[in-house]
Amino acid sequence: MYFVTFILKNLTRRPIRTALTVLGLAVAVGSMIALLGISDNVERAITEAFERRGVDLVVIEGGPNQLGSVLDQKLVDRVRAIPGVEGVDAAMVDMIDIKTRSGSSISVMSLGWPASNFGYHDLTILAGRVLESGDRQKAMLGTTLADNLKKGVGDTVELSGEAFEVVGVFKSFNVYENGSVIILLSEAQRLTGRPGLITGFSVRVNKSADHPDADVEAVREKIMALTDEHGKPVRLTAQTTTEYVRTASHVQLTRAMVWMVSVIAVVIGVISMLNTMVMSVLERTQEIGILRAVGWPRSRVVRMVLGEAVALGLAAAAVGAVGAVGFTYLLTRFPRVNGFIEGGIAPVVILQGFALTAVIGLLGGLYPAIRAARLLPTEAIRHD
Repeated sequence: MYFVTFILKNLTRRPIRTALTVLGLAVAVGSMIALLGISDNVERAITEAFERRGVDLVVIEGGPNQLGSVLDQKLVDRVRAIPGVEGVDAAMVDMIDIKTRSGSSISVMSLGWPASNFGYHDLTILAGRVLESGDRQKAMLGTTLADNLKKGVGDTVELSGEAFEVVGVFKSFNVYENGSVIILLSEAQRLTGRPGLITGFSVRVNKSADHPDADVEAVREKIMALTDEHGKPVRLTAQTTTEYVRTASHVQLTRAMVWMVSVIAVVIGVISMLNTMVMSVLERTQEIGILRAVGWPRSRVVRMVLGEAVALGLAAAAVGAVGAVGFTYLLTRFPRVNGFIEGGIAPVVILQGFALTAVIGLLGGLYPAIRAARLLPTEAIRHD
């Protein structure tokens, strides 16, 4: 306990420098935790949207980019006829421009669903009604989007330059759907100039209690084996929800960017820590020499310096984590991003941030620790 107290006293001897080091490192660590948290929220939200609706397979064109996927809608009926398939729902997912009251345009997610889509069952209708077959130029707004646009039932919204009447406002368990607009699939196809086409469809499988995974795999293989009228294989990718989220190009791009920024933050943190600890060792050369003269072994000097560096890092991680959580909640207040970002950060992400910060402390304090341990007591005591 005395050793830990000694380390903490060393840090408080230069309170301003310690505070500035913690603050600077907290900015880097907080940015890293915030970005990791946003990336994690994206993956969890997409996975939850499928799993809570009982989706077993996500079918898109032969590639991981659903927004760029284009499939013939006739494939839905062919898949629906496959033995073991419980239900199939097609969709056209796209980004669409919608005008705000100020006259500017924002991009929101557009969900083109048929009137029979099972996704409607998971929506809480706050006002109005759900879309019905035959509705033309009718739309439903997620509660976040409705608040951003200050629109309600009976109002008109402009989608890609065309007026749509709002017939319902809904709340979903999914943050992205709350920030989206839902129109009928036929209307989405008309707006985008892609009649008879969809971006993908979800499949639910009749699974047995004994071999659920095998049942899903059997249906997946039959979907992958579908051919066109000429007998050529249809370019389809049928994936489980977990596989889809892991391989989706937009998720992979987000994950790659987050880790790239995180690596930069780690490098900045290591340099900042290295600078602070080198200065600390130089200023305390005589003190370290006395400690060595009274019997401190080199290993104890190394542990002291590394302990100080890790303590600085963990303090910065605590400050950065609080700032990251507050920052993500603050982002949800901005209309342009609140339909794409979920506030809060998962505890596991915060733990990852603390672990990376501990690594920063160890790496940044390693050279100063070794330098301090190599000081000879006689040289250190004579140092001016």
